[in-house]
Amino acid sequence: MTHQQPTSPRRTPVTVLGLGPMGLALAEALLEHGHPATVWNRTPEKADSLAAKGVRRAGTVAEAVSASPVTVICLKDYATMYAVLDSAGDALKGRLLVNLNSGTPDEARTAATWANGRGCAYLDGAIMVPPPLVGHPESVFLYSGSRQVFDAHRAALASMGDPRYLGSDPSLAVLYNAALLDMMYATMNGFLHAAALVGSAGVPAATFAGLALDWFMPSVVNSTLTEQAPALDKGDYPGDAGTMEMNLNALEHITRTCAEQGIHSDQPRLMKAIAEQAIAQGQGGKNYLAVFEVFKKAAQA
Repeated sequence: MTHQQPTSPRRTPVTVLGLGPMGLALAEALLEHGHPATVWNRTPEKADSLAAKGVRRAGTVAEAVSASPVTVICLKDYATMYAVLDSAGDALKGRLLVNLNSGTPDEARTAATWANGRGCAYLDGAIMVPPPLVGHPESVFLYSGSRQVFDAHRAALASMGDPRYLGSDPSLAVLYNAALLDMMYATMNGFLHAAALVGSAGVPAATFAGLALDWFMPSVVNSTLTEQAPALDKGDYPGDAGTMEMNLNALEHITRTCAEQGIHSDQPRLMKAIAEQAIAQGQGGKNYLAVFEVFKKAAQA
């Protein structure tokens, strides 16, 4: 059955909890698509730019949740979600929580049970694009949980990107997320290691990318690396849209997911260890491509 977009120009009010780079992008997208938006963040001044555009800034979590039938959660992890929502109390009853945190399948199932015990509907989800692409119709968002709840709120979810429903098991979105990110990190590490290898002969990463990526795999990863390959030669890895420390958090969740699912976990453990090494070398505030510096230093040792 085809979902019909509402004819009213007034869309469902939505609350966003957490205003890191991704949370800010989510709130912006919802506002641009006509949803009355309310936001909350532990550091209130992070909402200044949104407030100037008409977004409501809530003083408490309970006030934020009460403002909308749908609350989108964009925090570090499930433990942070519980800590933040603990103060919401009865405001959660009868509302929908859309959790876009990162974590593991067991954590997602536990969160769904926790939410249902507090009288609220729950969808677990995962964002498969960086913050600048949030709001684009082709940007993939993964969701799992009640099909009825997903269908009822599909229009609001579509304002943030392309909503892909994976099934009623609430753990599926985070499981798919871990699997896809596992593939992404392995592909990125393969390119960065190969660029370091040819770089030992003085070949610029940008030169290598022109051949290697056209030959290897046209994809989102391909286009990202082609665009950013010159940054490898400059050692320029700005962390504005995501830091090495944030990526380490994702790699930890991938590793734990492999362990939970009984899957061989040496590869994600190795990638996690490499990210930890990059942070130890002072790259924690830079983006994931700074792993290139770890590969180069190892080659020079």
